[in-house]
Amino acid sequence: MSEIILCEDHDRIRVLSINRPGALNAMNNAVFQGIAERLAEAEESSNTAVVIITGIGKAFCAGQDLEEFQVLAQGGSAEHQFPHMLKQLTNFKKPLIAAVNGLGVGIGMTMLAHCDLVLMAKDARLKTPFPQLGLAPEAGSSCTFIERMGWQNAAYTLLSGRWFSAVECLEMGLVWRLEEAQELMPNAMALASEIAANPIPSLIATKELMLASGRPHDAWAAHQRESKVYEELLGAPANNEALAAFVEKREANFANVPGI
Repeated sequence: MSEIILCEDHDRIRVLSINRPGALNAMNNAVFQGIAERLAEAEESSNTAVVIITGIGKAFCAGQDLEEFQVLAQGGSAEHQFPHMLKQLTNFKKPLIAAVNGLGVGIGMTMLAHCDLVLMAKDARLKTPFPQLGLAPEAGSSCTFIERMGWQNAAYTLLSGRWFSAVECLEMGLVWRLEEAQELMPNAMALASEIAANPIPSLIATKELMLASGRPHDAWAAHQRESKVYEELLGAPANNEALAAFVEKREANFANVPGI
């Protein structure tokens, strides 16, 4: 079985690639755990100055694996690894660059607000389909999107759940720079090399000072609030209809769902 998170070291740069191309790099427990572990290893490595995270194939990350998500909604007993990954991502003390190579959905979009620099292919697109799933924001995005994009952009992104083009993501401030698809990784590596040329202790000190402004605390507090709301909405009538529609490969029909 191939590694679900590919890890490649290039001098002082570590590239982490989500490797579920057949599932559009949707995140299941194995992916959550793999990202958390690889980030923790990179954080402790004296040879790693900068980390790049990207996806294999045509997608960056298609969000939560909905088949596994449905099991959890029905009371599955497996411990969810999402909070473990989010905690590591939120507090990661070295420079973290996202190279968005294709579509990003849900956590594939919300995780970008925890990255220091986001490069995005011009033909990629992003969405947070929480309204369409009968759910609410996750990964602290009810806080981090406001910080990164401003209230109105955050509100429209989270409340509409529609697709956003790379240009729109750049204009809103979620993305730092757009790249031609074939130039994304070379330019991400060049950016990482520029940063990695600096002393690691200085990079860590700078990142920690930036984090001390409050983002990790505020994002985690938002995540905890979001988790309580998730407990109420997950498995509720609207969410059940959305998940049933996914399994049956049809459009969700909320017309006959009580309270909608």
